[in-house]
Amino acid sequence: MADIIKLDGTRQLDFDRETVEQAYDRWAPVYDLVFGGVFSKGRKAAIQATNKIGGRVLEVGVGTGISLPLYAPHLRIFGTDISEAMLQKAKKRVDEFGLKNVEGLAVMDAENLEFPDDSFDVVMAQYVVTAVPNPEKALDEFARVLRPGGELIILTRVSADAGMRRFIEQRLQPVVRPLGFRTAEFAWSRYAQWLAGAGGIELAERRLVPPLGHFSLVRFRKVDVAAAA
Repeated sequence: MADIIKLDGTRQLDFDRETVEQAYDRWAPVYDLVFGGVFSKGRKAAIQATNKIGGRVLEVGVGTGISLPLYAPHLRIFGTDISEAMLQKAKKRVDEFGLKNVEGLAVMDAENLEFPDDSFDVVMAQYVVTAVPNPEKALDEFARVLRPGGELIILTRVSADAGMRRFIEQRLQPVVRPLGFRTAEFAWSRYAQWLAGAGGIELAERRLVPPLGHFSLVRFRKVDVAAAA
């Protein structure tokens, strides 16, 4: 099933969400060309980690579906994105590759996932956290729909806490925000603070990935309380 579902179309978008949606609608025609090669190593590393876990996978911010052919065929994949233009590209990719393991594609807000609790064995979010208006709310949602024992796998840009790089990132932020990016708000301390208050989530792995050493692959695991008892 690869039809695009426009879920809860009556919900009013706030300005920030609308800005992100419009930005990625504009990126859709050239996204693969601009970012496909640049982020390929990180993408492959994240997919490899997901394939080892298996089960049902939610990819939040699936975009043009560039990752979809990389998943092992025994996984079941559901993709969401804020941009319907991106999802149209993803649907074409599903059809062209005959990806029968893709359950569905839906227009959905990362901060308000329309799935029941404990729905997925893996939640994958590639370069999404820095693009949503309320990152901690999105991370909470990712954890909510994750089954106990499952993993949240994110690829993310990690900004500097101090120094010249921090100064440059702050100056760039007003320029890149209309493009759907943020440069200076996501030092690792912010992720660590979320983790400390999340409850039932533990850090499984954090490692640098290309390009430039400014990006990380992070794996969070949802504690299976019943199994640990």
